[in-house]
Amino acid sequence: MTARIIRSFEDKHKQLWGQHTVKLRHELAKSELFTDAGIADLIDQLPRERIAINTMSPGMPKRESWSYCDRGSVRGADILDIVKRGRLWINMTRLETVDRRFAGLLEDMFTEFESFLPDFKTFKRSVGLLVSSPSAQVFYHADVPGQALWQLRGRKRIYIYPAEAPFLAPREIENVVRGITEEEIEYRPWYDEHAEVHELEAGDMLHWKLNGPHRVVNLDTLNVSLTTEHFTPAIRRSYAMNYGNGVLRDLGFSPRSRRIDGPAFWSKAALTAAWRALPMHKERSFKRVFKFRIEPGTETGLMPLEQN
Repeated sequence: MTARIIRSFEDKHKQLWGQHTVKLRHELAKSELFTDAGIADLIDQLPRERIAINTMSPGMPKRESWSYCDRGSVRGADILDIVKRGRLWINMTRLETVDRRFAGLLEDMFTEFESFLPDFKTFKRSVGLLVSSPSAQVFYHADVPGQALWQLRGRKRIYIYPAEAPFLAPREIENVVRGITEEEIEYRPWYDEHAEVHELEAGDMLHWKLNGPHRVVNLDTLNVSLTTEHFTPAIRRSYAMNYGNGVLRDLGFSPRSRRIDGPAFWSKAALTAAWRALPMHKERSFKRVFKFRIEPGTETGLMPLEQN
């Protein structure tokens, strides 16, 4: 690593890390990786299963309007042009597996974090890129791994909510962990009264508490953001607890404990491993359904697909 990525990391950030939201400044916005040409090239080289292209309704959050778009054979440069003038959100995942520059960047980022946080031991790391239209939004959801959002271009507003009931019900995070639903959870407008609200511009980084529900609204510019995900031993135990509790509910039991230690936890961890080995594990997994296709010659850049 030749230069620092994080501009400053203070003692207060060490005390807040993992339990509360931490906002830092970074140097990644200066990188040549995130020019239009670089982004278009990534879209072209990534396997299709690593790219999700979505559209959504304007106005207040309506999760049911979040729709997948089939890119067909459209080039990355043309897709990026539609993003600039349309209402799209592109999520490119696991960049480190196809581009060694991102593999090196990911290693540098976590090496730096671990220099600030000696007890922060991570594995199963990944890096992704979000490219999205002015005024586009991501609706209320929760993620499974630990994560950080690095703003590179544009401005967005992110709402972060407590990772507990009523904002996040145990059954909801269990279904997300098990892949039965794709991160979505119930949202009510009054939740905003209890949200942290952060406006991000190029050079800002945000890290928040594990499984913290959040939603994102782009402001009036194209947005480009990097995402990093990671696991720690504690996050892996949380995963096993939620997965095991979800299986127990399917079997007719009502789990009472959310502890990630002790005999009951280890029984759930064993149940998780056994359940994931069964065919029904994949049969119940969320599957993308395309409702639009990318069509550069149209006004919106999209055409609806006929649904069977």
